[in-house]
Amino acid sequence: MTLNIIKKINNIAKEINHEIVIMELCGTHTEAVAKNGIKKILPKNIKLLSGPGCPVCVTDQKDVDVIIKLALNNIPIACYGDVLRVPGNLVLKSDKGKQNLSLNLARELGADVFEVYSTEDALKLQKEKPNLVFFGVGFDTTTPMTADAIKKGLTVYSSHKLFVPAMQVLVDTPQLKIDGFLNPGHVSTIIGTKPYKKFKLSQVVAGFTGEDVLISIYMLLKQISEGRAEVENEYVRCVRLEGNPIAMKLVDEVFEMGDAFWRGFGNIPNSGLKIRKKYEKFDAKVKYKNILYRNTELVEESVKETGCICGAILRGLRQPKDCKLFNNKCTSENPVGACMVSSEGACGIEAKYLA
Repeated sequence: MTLNIIKKINNIAKEINHEIVIMELCGTHTEAVAKNGIKKILPKNIKLLSGPGCPVCVTDQKDVDVIIKLALNNIPIACYGDVLRVPGNLVLKSDKGKQNLSLNLARELGADVFEVYSTEDALKLQKEKPNLVFFGVGFDTTTPMTADAIKKGLTVYSSHKLFVPAMQVLVDTPQLKIDGFLNPGHVSTIIGTKPYKKFKLSQVVAGFTGEDVLISIYMLLKQISEGRAEVENEYVRCVRLEGNPIAMKLVDEVFEMGDAFWRGFGNIPNSGLKIRKKYEKFDAKVKYKNILYRNTELVEESVKETGCICGAILRGLRQPKDCKLFNNKCTSENPVGACMVSSEGACGIEAKYLA
């Protein structure tokens, strides 16, 4: 099956006979591409770019700093694992010099910071730590679980984001000449395929195996060769046209849309999810607003340029190896930027499979 698909891709690429740029919009797709060596077997005129498909990577630096500040003010924090190592702008002042703080480093300083694997874990932990705040990071995929946990009484700092508005920014970026999108499978299980129809671009919702990705690339190339700009669904075993209406209704009950800052993108209108007033007693931004603006003696804020080009990588304008820090000053063990921290980040994936 796989060899047959590769042959079809090669044949159709010859027919097209000019460069085709495809962007994968999910960090798990980026990993599947790297793990299976897909770039190496594609024809030379087919170019794959990684997009902003890593929720940890696009989380605004200020949100990371706020969570660290809460932790340093004796508020217990729970979060998913990748978030722990993201360095913020807050700088630790000590005899050893200055060091950018992460939640991991805050924990070393004595803060109560806990890695959890689900919101259910956070709810259980809250019984021991009543003031616990869960750092809600993720796209449409993880938001329903956070919404359910808020209804059950979990206090949340929401940095949740909606993915489709970011796609609009990519489409509107003149430097990017994207011919087709590999749309995110996980997000699509929630929102379905309808929201993508607004983009007059060839698109395929893809599954996550190497074969899924190759089939989806072929489907895209077939659309492009035939002059079609449609939304097709390769991931039919999990994704439906209407998505998951129950999950979307739950999210709409607990959250409302608002503007949000994305690393590398800046402010994207109506791309963030704020906790509704009805549930504001579980909103950390309301509950701990006095702490959020309080100075912390241990740290100072720094916006020093590090040389990291994570923002440009997330927009598909640069590649990990274009960064002078890549696998030099910025490594998986000592990450400078969020794209190296996360298992879904383009730099971390490049370092693991391709460097």
